[in-house]
Amino acid sequence: MEPSTGKPSFLRNILVRVFLFCVLIIGIRFAYIVIIRGESCDIGDFCFFSLPENLNMVAVIGQFSSGSSSASTIIDNDSVPAKPKTPDLWATKDFQKAAHFYSSIFQDLISEGYLKPNSKSLCVETQTGPEVFALKEIGVSDSVGIFKKASKPLVISGQTIKQPFKNNTFDFIFSGAGMLDKSAKAADFAAEIGRTLKPEGFLVVHTAAKDTYSFNSFLDLFNCCKLMRSIDIDGFDLSMPYIHEIVMKKESEIGIQGHRVKNPGGDLGNKCSVPGYKQGLIRKAEPVIEEEPSKPWITLKKNLKNIKYLGSMVDISFKQRYVYIDVGARSYGSSIVSWFKKQYPKQNKTFEIYAIEADKTFHEEYKFKKGVTLLPYAAWVRNETLFFEINQDPGHKVVEKGRGMGRIQPTQSKDGSVGEVDKIKGFDFADWLKSTVSERDFVVMKMDVEGTEFDLIPRLFETGAICLIDEIFLECHYNRWQKCCPGERTHKYQKTYGQCLDLFTSLRESGVLVHQWW
Repeated sequence: MEPSTGKPSFLRNILVRVFLFCVLIIGIRFAYIVIIRGESCDIGDFCFFSLPENLNMVAVIGQFSSGSSSASTIIDNDSVPAKPKTPDLWATKDFQKAAHFYSSIFQDLISEGYLKPNSKSLCVETQTGPEVFALKEIGVSDSVGIFKKASKPLVISGQTIKQPFKNNTFDFIFSGAGMLDKSAKAADFAAEIGRTLKPEGFLVVHTAAKDTYSFNSFLDLFNCCKLMRSIDIDGFDLSMPYIHEIVMKKESEIGIQGHRVKNPGGDLGNKCSVPGYKQGLIRKAEPVIEEEPSKPWITLKKNLKNIKYLGSMVDISFKQRYVYIDVGARSYGSSIVSWFKKQYPKQNKTFEIYAIEADKTFHEEYKFKKGVTLLPYAAWVRNETLFFEINQDPGHKVVEKGRGMGRIQPTQSKDGSVGEVDKIKGFDFADWLKSTVSERDFVVMKMDVEGTEFDLIPRLFETGAICLIDEIFLECHYNRWQKCCPGERTHKYQKTYGQCLDLFTSLRESGVLVHQWW
């Protein structure tokens, strides 16, 4: 009879399972530390034990030109200094090059009084922390970086637009590598910096944008702060060869060198003046066509090639929101899709779209269009009931998907209308504009309002709402030559091409970037 082997086999199975379980736990812990938290196993014992919280790291980097690796020292307040293994990342050429560059930048800021050794400092949107390394190297030991994925011990996990810090925490905040330029939420980025920066604290930003328009847009984001200086410096790699360095100081209830603090609702009162930096852009725009075109639609197609879009002339990265307003939009495919979505240079920004269209024939299709807000009314100079005429000009046929909206008129002018008439609601467009957008937004407007531009444009100037619009594409309606009847002008509009030309000229002379549209 063979001896029984049941107990040894059972015991062996238990030991194997315990061993496998331990291996599984170790693997999960390793994956969590390295992949999820972004920490290094160079710190701690087998990724199980983090360093005691009462230990402070002071980074000491050697001469970069010698090619020697960086060293770090861990100092315990109650024991002899220890010297753990330096993370391999710190010894790489790219990290050392970046750290050396930022070390030079921060030393200059110390000499100018914007940074002190005892400044509690934050570097935002730093992936691996060379900026933090450089701060510690020159003696600013109370420094930390934040990024969506941690890179301990220099960088902790956190979002720039939702920082894990209390109000008024830092004496010095730095944003390098053009990270503010790349932010999809520049206003939130700026607001969080303003929240966590102490009064009298300093903010330093490195941006690639250098044009005057973007610079002023940048200043508008930081109403909490005062501009101290801005200079151009050379970058340290090809990704950002030229850098615009801006230094600001947080002060309470103060504007930015002549820029008053702006109401988020865009309340400008009844007067405004277009800033000089916007007026300078007019000189870069395509010239106004002074001679009346015999075939406007052909002229438009030719003119489209010459149009100098604002989105192609300046950097719009530092705007709070991006808004397109189509006044007289007609169908969704008429200009929103066929022109704005396809042709306008939006610099990868997502625009809020408002379609203002009084003709109810087009309203149904907008119910299924995401990202578009329909205002089913007529843009007008006040809130009142209006009438519009169905397009009955000789040679014009009823549009298949719309009746062809003609002139709009206030109720008291009903007797002067011609042909079939429909009643609509008009609203004060200038007042709506001031309640919808602000000076910190980037606003593009196309206006095709069947002759009422001669009422609406003066109203925009009268109320100051014109200063809220960055760029206008305006179709001016006049008694143009008719396709159907050679030698005859339309009787639908009373204005002449000369009056339209005067309207465009006056807009540009006032600093408004306007383009002719047909």
